[in-house]
Amino acid sequence: MHPELFRIGPLVINSYGLMLALAFIIGMFIAGKLAEKKGLDKDEIVNLSFIIMVSAIIGARVLYVLTHLDEFSGRWTKTFWPVQDDGSVGINGLILLGGVIGAVIAASIYVSRKKMPYWKTADSIAPALAFGLVLGRIGCYLNGCCFGKVCDLPWGVRFPDGSAADIIMQHNSLHPTQLYSSLYALIIFTILIWLSYKRPFDGMVTAVFLILYGIARFTVDFFRYYESQMFLFWGLDLNQIISMIMFIGGIVLIYKNRPSEKPIFGSD
Repeated sequence: MHPELFRIGPLVINSYGLMLALAFIIGMFIAGKLAEKKGLDKDEIVNLSFIIMVSAIIGARVLYVLTHLDEFSGRWTKTFWPVQDDGSVGINGLILLGGVIGAVIAASIYVSRKKMPYWKTADSIAPALAFGLVLGRIGCYLNGCCFGKVCDLPWGVRFPDGSAADIIMQHNSLHPTQLYSSLYALIIFTILIWLSYKRPFDGMVTAVFLILYGIARFTVDFFRYYESQMFLFWGLDLNQIISMIMFIGGIVLIYKNRPSEKPIFGSD
């Protein structure tokens, strides 16, 4: 765990923010290359990437606030105010799937207005998003957030004394759920890149991302710690419910977009 890299006056350069920045830069490069391969305008993909970045931060923050209303009661100006009580600059408290929802909504509006081919564009973005999750979750591990439940496995991790994970989980070894998430994101990214070069029908890469990520996130969340307000019903947390919706959405997308007269993959 190494959340803070260094400070420049009140500005804090932290490991999580650095990983997000790298995820965005590399993800934009990946999306641009895939877009060119599909005959899309690379400049439009770059513009779309910036929109996705901003809307993802807003969506992740909004969902966090909605699930932690007591934390912001009477201090709503702190919702998006970047200056913290200790004088540091940055926003603490984001929920990743809120960012996914925000990004999908904003990207859909942009693609519609620009009359870009929706599923070709989505298929260019999906692998980049998966790779972004690889670095983002490493950032979570360094930051000490999104930690797991108690475990006695050989790869269980102990967070530093006084950290949130150490205090909440009472000095026990925990599942490194951040690294689990980074690993499954890397596997998903590899599959999506392979699939992209098999020339599947439009929308399939996006559908496979939804299905695989839905399964992986739903599973890993059984090993992750959440506050009580995150659980909705059937013992499932909010992110697991969203993951189920993503999985079902991916299945529906394949069913609706698959050309009945053609194979799933194009010819090599």
